[in-house]
Amino acid sequence: MTGCYPGSFNPLTVAHLAVAEAAVEAFGLDRVDLVVSRVALVKGAVERPRLVDRLQVLEDAAAARPWLGVALRDEQLFVDLARGYDVVVMGADKWEQLHDPSFYAGSPAARDAALAALPRVAVVDRPPLLAPPEHRLDVHPDHHPVSSSDVRDGRHEWMAPEAAAFDAATGAWSDPARYGAWLRLPPDPE
Repeated sequence: MTGCYPGSFNPLTVAHLAVAEAAVEAFGLDRVDLVVSRVALVKGAVERPRLVDRLQVLEDAAAARPWLGVALRDEQLFVDLARGYDVVVMGADKWEQLHDPSFYAGSPAARDAALAALPRVAVVDRPPLLAPPEHRLDVHPDHHPVSSSDVRDGRHEWMAPEAAAFDAATGAWSDPARYGAWLRLPPDPE
C-alpha cells in the first residue's frame, strides 16, 4: 500500500517527515511519496530555490528513508495527485481548502465529486484548524505549528536535515544572494 503527501516542500521540514512517517505507521504503508506539482495550485511558480534543487533535497531525504518516495507531477488538484494511491495525507488547512468550490469552477457538485474520488484521507491538525475526527492523523503537537513559510522567514531549525544541509551549502532559503551566486558557479569537474 502506498500513500501520497502533496506539497511544495519549500523547504522540506521536520514536520513533513514526521507526518509522512506517522502515515506509514498508522496505515501500514510500504511507502509515502512526497508529491510535487510543477506549479502548485494557488502558489504559482517558485523562483527560489529552483524546482530541481527542491526535488534533489526530497530525493536526498528519500535515500535515507526506505519508506519515503518522491513524485513530480503536472496535475494540481489533490484528487488528481492522489489517483492511484491508497491514502492521501494533508494538513487541516489543505483539507479546508479542498472544500472550497472556487477550486472546482465554483461548482459544489464538482467539489463533492472530487472529494468522493479521493482515496482514504489522513489529515493532520494545523491549529487553529483541526482535522475531522474520522480523518485525523496524529503527530506530536510540536510539529503542528511548523511551516515552510516560517522557515523561509527565519525558523531554520525547522528544516529537515537534508534541507538544512542544502541551505548550508547554497543559502537557498537563508541567503538569496548567496544562492544566486551558487547558481552561477561552474560545475565541479567529474
